[in-house]
Amino acid sequence: MDEINILWHQLTDSETIIRSGLLVITLIVFAENGLFFAFFLPGDYLLFLTGVFGGTGVLKEPLSGLLASIFLAAVIGSLVGYLSGRFFGKSLENRPDSLFFKKKHLDSTREFFDKYGFMALVISRFLPVVRTFTPILAGISRMPWYSYLLLNIVGGGLWVGILVTSGYYLGQHFPWIINYVHYIILFFLGITTFTVIKGYLKMRQ
Repeated sequence: MDEINILWHQLTDSETIIRSGLLVITLIVFAENGLFFAFFLPGDYLLFLTGVFGGTGVLKEPLSGLLASIFLAAVIGSLVGYLSGRFFGKSLENRPDSLFFKKKHLDSTREFFDKYGFMALVISRFLPVVRTFTPILAGISRMPWYSYLLLNIVGGGLWVGILVTSGYYLGQHFPWIINYVHYIILFFLGITTFTVIKGYLKMRQ
């Protein structure tokens, strides 16, 4: 049981992930962007803190290397989600709820997709959980691959560019911010919690 708790902590703690290196960061971003069972992994604050750690010098990679690696991981992960929805969508919709899959997440993402159309692929990049299931739903709905690829690239570029770059420059110009990592995480968790609760209340209505 202790080993499971340790593994869970390592998978969900952004600081642990970042200190493990860029390869681990990109793998987490890849999974969180398109594998339905990885919706619980950190996303927004992982990117922001990666930028902060890069700006302060804890991560030795240059900003261009961070942006390129994480962008590719986000786009390819989302593309895998699209393909899984396109080819295995029906079986996924009929899948029973489990620890790593909740059908309600797919349903709430469908409502979001219906409301915003193709632009949901760009907007959803900034919404936890929805970000994971949107590419899957795009595949299920048979969105044309060229439209999906374009919006995937645009959304991924904005998401990675804004969060990593802003974190990097804050870390570079205000290096003391690294001492307040936990407060940054709490801030992003607060935004995430508000978003999830708001979505839940809308579903109830």
